[in-house]
Amino acid sequence: MPAELVTVNVNENASVSAYVYSAPKSRRARATLILGHGAGAGQLHPFMTWFANGMAERGFDVMTFNFLYMEQKRHVPDPKAKLEHCYRAVIEAATKQRKLKGNRLVIGGKSMGGRIASQVAAEGNCAADISGLVFLGYPLHPPGRPDKLRDAHLPEIKAPMLFVQGSRDAFGSEDELRDVIKRHRLNATLHIVAGGDHSLKVPKSLGIPQDEVYENTMDTIRDWLSSR
Repeated sequence: MPAELVTVNVNENASVSAYVYSAPKSRRARATLILGHGAGAGQLHPFMTWFANGMAERGFDVMTFNFLYMEQKRHVPDPKAKLEHCYRAVIEAATKQRKLKGNRLVIGGKSMGGRIASQVAAEGNCAADISGLVFLGYPLHPPGRPDKLRDAHLPEIKAPMLFVQGSRDAFGSEDELRDVIKRHRLNATLHIVAGGDHSLKVPKSLGIPQDEVYENTMDTIRDWLSSR
């Protein structure tokens, strides 16, 4: 089923585009997965549309959106408060969407999109209860700066979290994430994509088709969500 384009009002003067990917009626899980994009590419990047379509096929209604700076074709992300405000506006819009009403809510995204989702969840002032969070390459720190951890807010999140991380991710290694989860006693599961980078891409030398990596990853996300 084609994705439905909707408009989300962020404030009185600005709005962003969003897409709703509806799950087949025969296997709907009655859950909405909101996915924010990474810092450098919007919601129509192939990574985003692949995961949105794939998770919808697996029974989850999916909503993607552009952050305001991306919608306005600016290259530099907005400040933290504006990014969070935009994400909260999308959450509120999702709760009012006719096709999504009554669904439990899961939020997350790729890289920066997942980080902003985590910050929104940590503040606890959303328009709806959050049942879980899914991070596709969590940016635990800038590349080469393990001293600049972005983890202080994570203990404030009450909902279960799934970190999907490539084993070659320069923004956060498996050991670093395991340490954060253990140290903060997070309600979290870590799934490592062997050979994956920050976008879960694996080297051709592994002999594993990239689409197979993505499909297996989405199966893992489906199973994790279904078990919650």
